[in-house]
Amino acid sequence: MLRAANAIAAQVVSTRRRIHRQPELGFQVQGTAGLVAERLGELGLQVRTEVGGSGVVGLLEGGGSGGTVLLRADMDALPIQEASGVSFASERPGIMHACGHDAHTAMLLGVAELLTERRRMFDGRVVFMFQPAEEVGGVDSGAVRMIAAGVLDDPPVDAAFALHVDAAFSGQIALMPGPAMASTDSFTITVRGSGGHAARPQRTVDPIVVGAQIVGALQTLVSREVAPEQPAVVTVGKFTSGSAANVIPDTAELRGTIRCYRPSVREMLLRRVAELSAGIASAMRASAECVIKPGYPVLVNDPAMVSLAADTAAELLGPDVLVPGGRLMGGEDFACVLQRVPGAMLRLGVTDRAWDTPRPKHSARFDLDERALPAGVALVAGTALRWLEAHGSRVPPPATVLRPS
Repeated sequence: MLRAANAIAAQVVSTRRRIHRQPELGFQVQGTAGLVAERLGELGLQVRTEVGGSGVVGLLEGGGSGGTVLLRADMDALPIQEASGVSFASERPGIMHACGHDAHTAMLLGVAELLTERRRMFDGRVVFMFQPAEEVGGVDSGAVRMIAAGVLDDPPVDAAFALHVDAAFSGQIALMPGPAMASTDSFTITVRGSGGHAARPQRTVDPIVVGAQIVGALQTLVSREVAPEQPAVVTVGKFTSGSAANVIPDTAELRGTIRCYRPSVREMLLRRVAELSAGIASAMRASAECVIKPGYPVLVNDPAMVSLAADTAAELLGPDVLVPGGRLMGGEDFACVLQRVPGAMLRLGVTDRAWDTPRPKHSARFDLDERALPAGVALVAGTALRWLEAHGSRVPPPATVLRPS
C-alpha cells in the first residue's frame, strides 16, 4: 500500500497545489467540489453532488456483501491573506488554505484511487465524504448538513475515519483513544455605554474600558473556577469598538471561544461568561448582552478503531512512526459523525524539520511538508482495507493438507 501511495505521490501533490491556488470559503466550495466529483467519476464511483449544500459523496462497492466504512475530508479554506511564500500560493486575496484541507482532499482522492484498484479484494462498501464548511463552527457546519442529508444512512455507515495534518510534529502518526478534541462554543458580548468627546470622559460611559475589564475578568474563569485537572480555555479573539482617536463610542463588541471536555464544565463556563460580563458592565454603569453560539461536541475516538489504525500504521510505516496523541483544545465537526458511528480521527505530522521558523495552522505562514502525504494516503487506505477485511462476508479458503505419498 505504501509503494502504491508513493507511486501516485506526484499526482497527490499536484492536486493539493491546484486546490491551494484556488481556495474557497465555507459552503462556497463549488470549484473544489467540481474537481472532486470529476475525479471520483473518472474512477467509476457512484457520485452525488450538492449533498448538504455543496458536499460530494462517492460510493465504492466492493466485491461482495459486508460492512460500510466512511472516509472523510474537508474542502474549505480560511479568511487569511497568505504569506507563506510558496510558488503555488493562493491566487484569491484574503483566502488561504491555512489548515491543510487542500491536503486532506488531495489525499482522500488518492485513497479513492488505491481502494478502487483493490475493489475485488474486499467485501462491503466505502463512502467517500468530501465536506464543505468545517471551519464555520456551530450547529450549521458542513458535516452537520451532510449528516442531515443522509450521508450516514444511504448506505448505512458502520465505521468512519478521517485524517488531519498536524504542524506539531514531523512525519509521524498521532492517535488518541477516547476524548481527543474539545467542544467548541463561541460567544459575542455587546457592551453598551454612552459615547462622547474623548476630552470629557466624565460625561460618558466608556464601553472600551468596560470591555477591557471584562476581558481581564474572563481569564479568571479557567484559573479560579475550573479544577486544575480539567482542560479548559476561554479566549477573546476579537475586540471591536470606536472610529476615531478623539471619540468615545457608544458600543464595543467582544468575540471569543470556549473550549473544554466535560459537559458540566461546559455548562458552567457558558453561564459564567454571561454572568460575569453583565455584572461588570452593570457595576461600571454600562450594560452587556452575551449571545452564545453552540459549537462542536467533544470528539471521541473509539478505542478499537484507534487500535486498528495503530496496527495499520505500524505495519505500513514501522513501529517508530507512532507518537502519543494527547488531548487537543481544537475542535472538529467530524465529532458529529463519531457521535453516530464508531471511528477515529488520525493525525499526520507535516512539519519539515529543516524549517527555521514555525509555520503553524491557522496562520498566514502555514505550510506543510508534502513528502508526508503518501504516508497519509497509505494509512487511510490501509486502515479502511483492514476494517473491510474484518467485516466482510468471505470465508477463508480451507488450509491445504499435505499427505504422504
